[in-house]
Amino acid sequence: MRRDVPLAPLTTLSLGGRARYFLDAPDPRSLVAALRWAREEGLPAALLGGGSNVVVADAGFDGLVARMVGRGIHRERLRRTEELWTVAAGEPWDPLVEQAVAAGLGGVECLSGIPGTAGATPIQNVGAYGQEVAEVIDSVRVLDRASFEERSLLPMECAFAYRDSLFRREPGRFAVLAVTYRLARGGEPALRYPELARAVEAEEGGRPTLEGARRTVLTLRRAKSMVIEAGDENRRSVGSFFVNPVLPAAEADVAVARAVAAGAARDPSEVPRFEAGPVPAGSAASAARVKLSAGWLIERAGFPKGSRRGPVGISSRHALALVHHGGGTTADLLALAREVRRAVRDRFGVTLHPEPVFLGFGEADPLSPA
Repeated sequence: MRRDVPLAPLTTLSLGGRARYFLDAPDPRSLVAALRWAREEGLPAALLGGGSNVVVADAGFDGLVARMVGRGIHRERLRRTEELWTVAAGEPWDPLVEQAVAAGLGGVECLSGIPGTAGATPIQNVGAYGQEVAEVIDSVRVLDRASFEERSLLPMECAFAYRDSLFRREPGRFAVLAVTYRLARGGEPALRYPELARAVEAEEGGRPTLEGARRTVLTLRRAKSMVIEAGDENRRSVGSFFVNPVLPAAEADVAVARAVAAGAARDPSEVPRFEAGPVPAGSAASAARVKLSAGWLIERAGFPKGSRRGPVGISSRHALALVHHGGGTTADLLALAREVRRAVRDRFGVTLHPEPVFLGFGEADPLSPA
């Protein structure tokens, strides 16, 4: 265990203060020992993955930050058409996707290029281009932080939703130790997202393949600076800072009408909107949900790509990404995020919700009040 460890270099934003105590935990036993110690010392404890979806307070974290660094992949072939991959929490995500695609296993190809670790994927139900990791999660091995006992949670127990899960709604209850994915051998790539389907057709032609879908996803993400690469001016970010708002259809209609009235669109058809999946059980038909594009709302609220507020700004390639250009603070970034959220709410009546996890703040959403 180390003292006074800078957290900014361990995050993709390169922002935030120091951890009073820090531990790289190679296995569950090490993690349990550290968490027990923190409890005995009366210190708060937090977990860190790849640092690609976390915003650290400038004051840092006055407690223990533990990072799961254990690696390992166990493959089990169930039948000719499926394999179970049990992956340690510290395993880097995109190389795992690359391995699965190379093995001819479908289910995660659209999640190519996403930074971070396997252990983080169930927390926010990582998704992209119409595919969500919840579709292939068979179980999640966790440590109950209250009892220090290990258990396996089935998908239903994880309560997955759009960019959400039990782990996100009840932070501090569990530590993810490993994730088991059920992957399909010889499966067709998931081309549900129109932009991806068109691009795959243009790039690959003929019958689409898992390898072709992965290549195309990486190309699309690079064009939006959503692949972290040295030299990219937009590389210091957490990807999408806000989730796309999912609203009851009636509320979405009001937002669209406000967009037209404000001159942000000439016609309702110009406002991007998508069906948000099946209505939850027990809901009336009138409760159908619609997903709006947060990036579109942000740009039409007066924040075009490349907007700057000193050391922070909007990505020059993707309006959903807030970026740190260097020399800034977390306070600078959050001030911009509040400004963006306030403008979208005032113009369209839609309140955006942040996607990253906040570490070292007294509240779960430090953007409030917007």
